[in-house]
Order: sequence, then structure tokens, then C-alpha cells
Amino acid sequence: MKRFYTDVTLADDVGGHAVRLDGRPVRTPARALLAIPSRPLAEAIAGEWRAQGEKVDPASMPLTGLANAAIDRVAPDTVAFSAPLAAYGETDLLCYRADGPAELVARQAEVWDPILDWARHRYDIAFTLVAGIMHRPQPAATIARLAEALATRDAWALAPLSPLITISGSLVIPLAVIEGAITPEAGFDAAHLDEIWQAEQWGEDSLATEARVARRRDFLLAARFVALAAG
Repeated sequence: MKRFYTDVTLADDVGGHAVRLDGRPVRTPARALLAIPSRPLAEAIAGEWRAQGEKVDPASMPLTGLANAAIDRVAPDTVAFSAPLAAYGETDLLCYRADGPAELVARQAEVWDPILDWARHRYDIAFTLVAGIMHRPQPAATIARLAEALATRDAWALAPLSPLITISGSLVIPLAVIEGAITPEAGFDAAHLDEIWQAEQWGEDSLATEARVARRRDFLLAARFVALAAG
């Protein structure tokens, strides 16, 4: 739509720092007030609104989109929202290893084992590793503990965790990222280790590379949202 405002400001409100356009409050698609608890995140979101040109393009405001999701989709029932995300712990990418070639097996162990070791110590859990793609269940205590790690988080942490988990195909990698055990860049590369290794062996496919670049952008944006929301 055409840009209809000149000034973007923040005002303290009951729900946090409310974004205002020419003094009028911005509302989410569900008509809730766009109020952000964290000042750094609120400033970044206001920056997205200020950066719009003659037309307002929602696709160029990913932080605003995640804030809308936190308010409209996640906050009403954080437990229901976190449940399908917790299910990724049952088939976590890091637990399914290649059975060859030896170079790929070694690369997976080098990159993935330290992340699993962090999770083992952080949450006092164990993992079942699988060579191949046949499903094997993880220990029930592990699934319960990882689910608890999500259920205790608020809407502003869960909203960005959704793209982090779905993009990576892992629950452990995003937890390591948001808790500072690994960088977002290292987390993305760990999740795409197999794809990157294949490209090293056989060369890049332009369409695959383009898709990976887009996923990387979305992954890093979600990680940035987490950092800003934490203040």
C-alpha cells in the first residue's frame, strides 16, 4: 500500500514500547496494539517503518512480521504453539548421521558432536545417534526435557524460534544459538552441512544456492530478533 505517514515514533504503553505513525498507534493484523517489551527490538522495528519508500512493503519488514506473530499467534497460547516445535526433538537433524563416505561422516562428527555435547551438559540429557535415515526414538526423558526448554519461553522467544527450528530441521541447533553456545552463522552452516559438503564435491547448483541464501537470510533475521528481544 502507499505510504500514509511521515513520522515514526515510540511511546511507552502498558504492553511495552508502542510504534506510532504520525502519533497513531500501529496495530497487528488481529488489531492488537504493536507494543514491544524490548526497547532495542522496538527501535529496530520502528527503523523498518522509517525505511519504507513511497509504498509500504511488508516483505521488507521481517522483524515487524515476527512481532505480529508473537502478539497474534503465539501469546494467546504459548503451550499450544511450542508443542509442534518441541516435536523436532524426536527426529533432530544432528542425530541422523551419514553412513558414508568417510569424509562426510568425519565432517558431521566434527561439527555436530560439540553441539550435542553442549545440549547433553546444558539439559542433562542423552541422545540416540542413527547411521542412515531410519527413525529411532530418542529417550523419553530427552524429549520431555527439550519440550520443557521451549514451554518455559515467552511469545517473544517462541516466535523467532519457529523459523529457526523449521529452517534447520533441528531443535538443538536453535537452542544453542539463542543461548549463545554457537553463533547464528555457525548454526546455519551446521544445519546445512550436508548440502554444503555436496556443493564442495560436485559444484554449486544456482537454484540450490539461491534457496540456501534465502534460508540463511531468514535464519539470521530470526536470530537477530531473539537477540534484540532479549534487550
